[in-house]
Amino acid sequence: MIKALFIFTSIALLWSCSEGNAVPKPSTYLRTEFPEHTYHMYRSPQDFSFELPDLFTPKNFEQAKNNYSVQEIDLGPLNGTLFLYYIRIPAADSLPQIINFANDKVDEHKIMADKIDFEQIIRPQKRVFGTFFELKGNVATNYQFYLTDSLTHFMRGEVLLNCRPNYDSLRPALQYLKKDLKVLVNSFKWN
Repeated sequence: MIKALFIFTSIALLWSCSEGNAVPKPSTYLRTEFPEHTYHMYRSPQDFSFELPDLFTPKNFEQAKNNYSVQEIDLGPLNGTLFLYYIRIPAADSLPQIINFANDKVDEHKIMADKIDFEQIIRPQKRVFGTFFELKGNVATNYQFYLTDSLTHFMRGEVLLNCRPNYDSLRPALQYLKKDLKVLVNSFKWN
C-alpha cells in the first residue's frame, strides 16, 4: 500500500510540474567594465579649474552674458553630460538668492528621489564653499553640486545621463561617476 501511495504521489508530482505556465525570468543588464580613474588639470574658459577625468571631454562652452556661462562636459562611455553653470555674483546680498535657486533645482527631484544625501564643502584656504548632492532613486539627475567663493563667483553642476532612470541598473556607473565628481569638487579652485 505504501509503495502504491509513493508511486501515485510521484506521478502526480511529475504531472503537476510538466504542465502549467512557465514563469518568465526578469530582463538582465549588461555588466559594464570601466577603466581605472585617471585625471588631468582642466582650466575652464571661465574663472575656475579642476581635475577632469581623462574619460570626460569638454564640449560646448556658451558665454550667454558677461556674467553667465554654460560649460558642457561629455561623460564618455557613461553616456551623459555634466553641465556647469557659472555666474558672476552681481552683488554681495544676492548670494543667498543664488544658493536658494541651486537648492530649488535639487528640490525639483524630491518627488522621485528615495533619498537625498548631501555633503558640505568647506575649504577656506582655497575660498571654495558649497554642497554636493546625491539623489538616490529613479531621478533624472543623480548628482548636483554648487561651489562659490562667497564673494564673486558661483558655479552649479548637474549630471544628466542619456537613458531612462533605473537606479538599480545604473548603480555601478553612478558609483564610478561619483568618485570622479568627488575628485572634481575636491580639486576645484578659482583662478
